[in-house]
Amino acid sequence: MFPPRARADQGRHDRLALPVAPTQRGVVKLGRTLLGAGGGLLDRVLCVIGAVVFSQIPEFMQQYLQRLGGHLDEARRQLLHFQQAAAQSGLSLDRLIDHTTANADPAVAKLSAVMTDAIARVDTLAAAQAAIQDTSFWSRPFVFLRHVDLAIARATWAIFKPAVPTTVEGLAYALLGMLVLIAIYHLGIKYPIACARARRVAGRTTPKDLPRPVP
Repeated sequence: MFPPRARADQGRHDRLALPVAPTQRGVVKLGRTLLGAGGGLLDRVLCVIGAVVFSQIPEFMQQYLQRLGGHLDEARRQLLHFQQAAAQSGLSLDRLIDHTTANADPAVAKLSAVMTDAIARVDTLAAAQAAIQDTSFWSRPFVFLRHVDLAIARATWAIFKPAVPTTVEGLAYALLGMLVLIAIYHLGIKYPIACARARRVAGRTTPKDLPRPVP
C-alpha cells in the first residue's frame, strides 16, 4: 500500500497526464466526417462552376447573333451593288450572271462566281439567323451548332465578354449546368470509385470473417 502522501502525488500525476490517443474507431469516424465535409464542399464548388459556365452559353450565342447580323448586313450591301449594276444594264441579276459567265474575258467571267457567292452568302447567313432566333432556348444550342459559321464564332470568342445572367434563359442554363456537373461527378467518378472500393473490400473478406450460423 502507498502512504497517504504517495497516493495524493499519484492522483495528482494522473490528473496531469496527457489525454489518451484516440482509438482506431475514433480515427475512422473522424476521417469519414472530414471526407463527408469535403464531398459537400466539392459539390458546392461544382455547382458554382456549372452555373457560371453554362450561364454563358446564351450570352455567347447572343453576341454571336449580333456579329452574324453584321456579316449579313454587309453581304446584303454587296449583293445590292450587283443588283443595281444589273438594273443599270437593263438586266436581272441572274441574266447578268449568265452574261458574265459566257464572256470570253476570264476576268469578267470570274465576276459571275463572285455574284453567285454573294447570293449564296446572303441566303446562308439569313437562314442561320432565322433558325437560331426562332427556336426555343432548350434546342437553340443544337440549332446553333448545326448552323454555326466557324469564322464568325472564332471572331465572337476573341472579343467575348462574360455577363451575369439576368434572363430566364440564362438562369435555366445555370441550373442545368449545376445538375450536369453534379451528375457527372457522382455517376461518372464517385459511384464507380465506391463500387470498386466495395469489390476490393469484399475480395479481402475471408470465410472466417463471415458470421457463423447459430445452432
